[in-house]
Amino acid sequence: MTIASPIRYPDTGSAHLMTKRGWWLVGLNLLAPGTAQVVAGNRILGRVGLISTVILWSLAITALVVYLLSPATVYMIFTQALSLWIVQLVLFAYAVLWVILTLDTLRLVRLVKTSASSRALIAAFAVLVLAGVAGGAGYGGYVAGTARGTLSDIFAAGPSVPPINGRYNIMLLGGDAGPDRSGLRPDSMSVVSIDAATGQAVIVGLPRDLNPTPFSAGSPMLALYPNGYGYHGRCDVSACQLNSIYTEVSVYKSSLYPNATKQNSEPGVEAMREALQGALGITIQYYVLIDMQGFADLVDALGGVDITVKERLPIGGDENLNGVVAWIEPGTQHMNGYTAQWYARSRHGTSDYDRMARQRELQDAILKQVNPLNVVSKFQGIAKAGTQVVRTDIPQSMLGYFVDLGLKTRKLPVQTLELVPPTIIPTKPDYTQIHAMVAAALNPVTASPTP
Repeated sequence: MTIASPIRYPDTGSAHLMTKRGWWLVGLNLLAPGTAQVVAGNRILGRVGLISTVILWSLAITALVVYLLSPATVYMIFTQALSLWIVQLVLFAYAVLWVILTLDTLRLVRLVKTSASSRALIAAFAVLVLAGVAGGAGYGGYVAGTARGTLSDIFAAGPSVPPINGRYNIMLLGGDAGPDRSGLRPDSMSVVSIDAATGQAVIVGLPRDLNPTPFSAGSPMLALYPNGYGYHGRCDVSACQLNSIYTEVSVYKSSLYPNATKQNSEPGVEAMREALQGALGITIQYYVLIDMQGFADLVDALGGVDITVKERLPIGGDENLNGVVAWIEPGTQHMNGYTAQWYARSRHGTSDYDRMARQRELQDAILKQVNPLNVVSKFQGIAKAGTQVVRTDIPQSMLGYFVDLGLKTRKLPVQTLELVPPTIIPTKPDYTQIHAMVAAALNPVTASPTP
């Protein structure tokens, strides 16, 4: 006889003993899956369960230790397609194994031999635990699979690149493809410059009516517009201003950028990048294009955003208030996607510069909503909206690094530089002044301590 014998070879005539044994088996199945089989059933199956459980816990503990020592490493691993595929496979396999072990444990319990009052409780406990653990592992596998597909759809394949002068500069375009418009055009343009060491961010906002706009050296548009886009009213579309560059190149001059699509970009985006580089005097490594139409879906997926409205704004309608369906009233409001979209787009009684400021508010509010709990609990909706909203050439290989850098950025106050009146006159821009302002914002001079 061994210690396990009373459990492996029980007195089936004693309902009290069988009930006690039943609780022990389902408890062991919860605490150490596979143990119930080792002591009372198929030992080979039990060892498979125990080894799988030890491996799973070892991987989880290792990931936690690595996260505490180097969060960026964990972010890098879990934002790569291969890693997520492995995680998905492991979690689905464990979910199936858990179901097998739990059903086999219930078989070993022999419910008909337990006391009548305990049968339902033992079965219910086992089923609840089964649903919780197997369901959790299955959902984790589903999230990993969805994340893998979403990240592959949004982010480009490509190598990591080092920062330039210690910074990453990312062009952020707000594409206005609203329900009352045909096509997409950048309605807001800014550059987010992030210190690669500290995460300190500076946002430089540019007005869409900047004119003329120079192109950076090497741009194919520079030969066409040597004095700047829109100089003396020269361009090939109806309005010669900064955001018209996207439309003109997309419609008439896409052949100037034959490799744009291969680089996960667009001809219009590349022309805008070169224009912003020329206007600001910096190199822009990446772009992010946010489609304001799909933007409403993202806000809804996040559960809405909180905004403090400073002035009454119309929902719907034109600049003369024809067709207004409702109003956004002043005060703090929790906005859904539809309302938030109109908050960002509304033109009546406000200037382009007011809209730029509202769009910055909205971007900040969304960032505050993006936290691990919110993302996990609403992952499916966020992932679906993300593929509709975001386009970028940021390589997936750098996503983990930027996640870690972004967490540093959230802890620091974001600096802003708006190139708008009265500081800058968009129709008479002084680019020597603008370059100096941008350089000062990105490289502030800190006062030396007094001896």
